[in-house]
Amino acid sequence: MNDWPDGWSDDNRDPRYGRGSAGAQPEGARVMRQVRRDPGVPPGQRSPYGNGPAAPPYSSGVPQQPSYVDGQGYDDGSGHDGYDSGYNTGQVYGAPGGHGPGGTGAPPRAPRPAPNWRRRIKWTAITLATVLIVTSVATYFWADSKLRREVDLSKVIDRPSSGDGTNYLIVGSDSREGMSKADEKKLHTGGAEGKRTDSMMILHVGDNGDTLVSLPRDSDVVVPSYQGSTSGKVYPAQGRHAKLNATYAEDGPTLLVRAIEYNTGLHIDHYVEIGFQGFANIVDAVGGVDITIDKGFKDKWSGADFKSGKQTLNGQQALAFVRTRHAFAASDLQRTKNQQKFLSALAHQVATPSTILNPFKFYPVMGSGLDSLIVDKDMSLWDLASMFWAMKGVQGGDGTSMNMPISGSTGGNLVWDKAKVKTLVDELNHDQKVTVSGT
Repeated sequence: MNDWPDGWSDDNRDPRYGRGSAGAQPEGARVMRQVRRDPGVPPGQRSPYGNGPAAPPYSSGVPQQPSYVDGQGYDDGSGHDGYDSGYNTGQVYGAPGGHGPGGTGAPPRAPRPAPNWRRRIKWTAITLATVLIVTSVATYFWADSKLRREVDLSKVIDRPSSGDGTNYLIVGSDSREGMSKADEKKLHTGGAEGKRTDSMMILHVGDNGDTLVSLPRDSDVVVPSYQGSTSGKVYPAQGRHAKLNATYAEDGPTLLVRAIEYNTGLHIDHYVEIGFQGFANIVDAVGGVDITIDKGFKDKWSGADFKSGKQTLNGQQALAFVRTRHAFAASDLQRTKNQQKFLSALAHQVATPSTILNPFKFYPVMGSGLDSLIVDKDMSLWDLASMFWAMKGVQGGDGTSMNMPISGSTGGNLVWDKAKVKTLVDELNHDQKVTVSGT
C-alpha cells in the first residue's frame, strides 16, 4: 500500500537523501509542518498569500493532517480546535491568563500599593516602647534582688521624730569580706579581723538643696542605752564617752545609728554601707573616676602616691585616696574632705549618659555596686537612686558639703560645737538652707 500522497512515491525521492544515502541533508529535513497564520487552504488550491503551487491533494488513504490556524491551535477540518500550543496566547512565556507579549487576556495586574508609613511608624513605636518597658521592669527586679537589706533600723530604740526631707547615713567600713591575702596586700588594707568604720557621712536630701555632712571617726560621743542587734537585750546608758567609730565596732550599724541620733537629735531614715573590696570594684567597673588633686601626697599606710593635677583613679588608687590621713596635718578632718570629694565625683561618673546608656557598662557597674552595698530593710532602688543623684548635685554646686562643726579636742577625741550642731540639725529637720559651716 502506498502511504504517500498522489504524485509522491519513494521513487520521487532524491536518492541523495534518506536512510542509507550518501547525501548530506539530514533525514529530518524531509517533511515539516509549517506554522501558518493565514486561514487554511483546501487541498489543490493556491494560497492567496503566495505564488507557489497549491499543496497536493490528500489521497484517500492518508488522513488529513491538522494545520495551525489563526494562532488558535490545529485545525482538524471540523471547525474545532483540537489542540492549542499556546504560542500566540503568551502561555509559552509562563504568563498566566495569556498576559505575555501581544497577549489579549485580562487587564494587567494592579500596581503594588504605596507603603503606609504612618502605620509602620506607629507599630515601630509600639514595639520599641514595649521592649523598653519590659527591659526596664526586668532590670528593676534584677537590681532590687541584689540589694543586701541586712540592717534592721526597727531595733534602734528611743528615736527622735522624723523631720522634713530624707537623711541617709553613708558608712565606709574596713570590712575585708571577699578579699584574699593577695587583695589585702594589693589594697594595703592589712588583715585585721572584724569591722570598723573609716568614714561616716550624713546626706540630707531636701527641697532647699542637699547637704553632705562628714562625721570624723574620732568624734567624741556619749554612748546611750541601746538594744543589742543580736541579743535583743537593752543595755542601759552608763554615761561613758567613746569615739564614734568605736560604737560601730561595739555593736554594728544599729548602735552607730543610735549614737548619732542621740548626740545630734537628727532622725536617720536610711543606712548605706560599703566595704573596701566593693568600693574598689565599683570604681573599676565604672572605668575609673576623674578627680583633681590640689597637692600631691604619699602615705605608706594606705599606699597613696599622688601628684597634683587632674587624673583618673582606678579602684586601688581610689581606696588609697579616701583612706589616707597620716599624710595630712589635719589628719582625719582632711580625710573626710577627700572622701566627700571623691564620692561626689564617683556619683557623677555613675550618673553620666556614657554609663547609663551603655548596657555593657551599666550592668557591670550596677552589679558591682549592688553586690557591695549593705542597706536597711526599708531601702528601695528609688531611695538609692535619689541618694546618688543628690551626691552628684552636691559636687555640681547644687548643695553643701561640710564637716561636723568642731570646737576642740579632748583626750585625742574631736569635740563637736554644740551650738552650731544644734543650729545645723534644726535647719536640716525643717529642710532649710544650711547657714552653718564646719571645719
